[in-house]
Amino acid sequence: MLHPINSIEQLLPRKSFPPIEGLFNFGGAVNMAEELEGCSVSCKLSLDDLQAVCRQERLHCKQLRVNKHNIDDYEVEYLCDYKKSKEQEFYLVKWKGYPESSNTWEPRKNLKCRKLMTQFHEDMECELRRQRRRTTCPKRLDKDVAWTLVQKAKLRKRLQCWEADLNKTRNHPGRIFVLNEVDLDGPPRDFTYITNYKVGEGIVLNEMAVGCECKDCFSDPVGGCCPGASLHRLAYTDKGQVRVRAGEPIYECNARCSCGPDCSNRLVQKGIQFDLCIFKTGNGRGWGVRALQHIKKNTFVMEYVGEIITSDEAEKRGHLYDRQGATYLFDLDYVEDVYTVDAANHGNISHFVNHSCNPNLQVYNVFIDNLDQRLPRIALFSTRSIRAGEELTFDYKMQIDPVDAESTRMDSNFSLAGLPSSPKKRIRVECRCGSDTCRKYLF
Repeated sequence: MLHPINSIEQLLPRKSFPPIEGLFNFGGAVNMAEELEGCSVSCKLSLDDLQAVCRQERLHCKQLRVNKHNIDDYEVEYLCDYKKSKEQEFYLVKWKGYPESSNTWEPRKNLKCRKLMTQFHEDMECELRRQRRRTTCPKRLDKDVAWTLVQKAKLRKRLQCWEADLNKTRNHPGRIFVLNEVDLDGPPRDFTYITNYKVGEGIVLNEMAVGCECKDCFSDPVGGCCPGASLHRLAYTDKGQVRVRAGEPIYECNARCSCGPDCSNRLVQKGIQFDLCIFKTGNGRGWGVRALQHIKKNTFVMEYVGEIITSDEAEKRGHLYDRQGATYLFDLDYVEDVYTVDAANHGNISHFVNHSCNPNLQVYNVFIDNLDQRLPRIALFSTRSIRAGEELTFDYKMQIDPVDAESTRMDSNFSLAGLPSSPKKRIRVECRCGSDTCRKYLF
């Protein structure tokens, strides 16, 4: 039995619904308080979302255009195949929530899933081009072409789920996007996204005991603020750009400091500020990361996060990673080689950043709530202006000119700069960075 709707709020449990791309698509998000007279909701939802709730609850709503004629409409999950018959186009539809055995051929006029149709035709043209066939719509697709299109659709759904999980886990303003237009590889297996160091067995992170008493850490640093207490100067300009030489440690204000969250000496701890995209590279380098926004020179981009383990444990794992060709072990040898960060199975977006012999990111040691010089946080800052769409890279064998702090040429040994070393290296790995200054080998 159908019941009348007294208020749209009756339909809304206290949670948001994911955007729906299905049979009926009436546009993007709208303010329903403005769109529906007499209704008031506290958030913005799309018409699709509210229509889906109506259909789920078997409710009719004139304002939402859900009635007895369309209440049984179903959502298109993806399109599987295509054919033409007497100038009419048909699509094989996979219905959301139903097995593939329930797939049906539907004429184009019955489908309103514009985004899915556009994506399907883009995939079809790409595959036909790859097979060096005519890219105009054929009367019927070959089975291998249709199979590939289905696999791409399924891959896209898996990557969308992974992208959603990454964004639920992140604790920073910058969003994470995922894209694979190269092959059919899905999300990496046995990898857990984390936002802070995962402490390994037998390792203790000591919290900061004291903090500064500054009211304005930049203009009037009392006792030199936190950096001054460690005999160093403030690392950042008033515009939030790093100004100390690579190799010098950075001491940020911490949880015990009197200053607030807007303090100019709190930068790395605020996390990633830019939208970034994990994408599949087309030259055999696996996944990579590109910036989706312009990044100025000397700007904090991300931390290198993983599991902290002892160097002895790193040696054991390193032999296994050698056989896999992995390079995720990063020594924390600012003062001595005692601990290592392993980002192979636990890490953040830095796990996917590739090597380059001419990188646009530089490593700095940062201390915030822990002053143990054996356990710095590894921060990556831009060495130059980075365009939106440009891949982010750092040098896995990072060395720096101890004289010229502005130099991005790496030429001497680590002990001169006191930097964390590159990920552990035991085998000779060919470099595919493609830069003019490529050393030909990573290690």
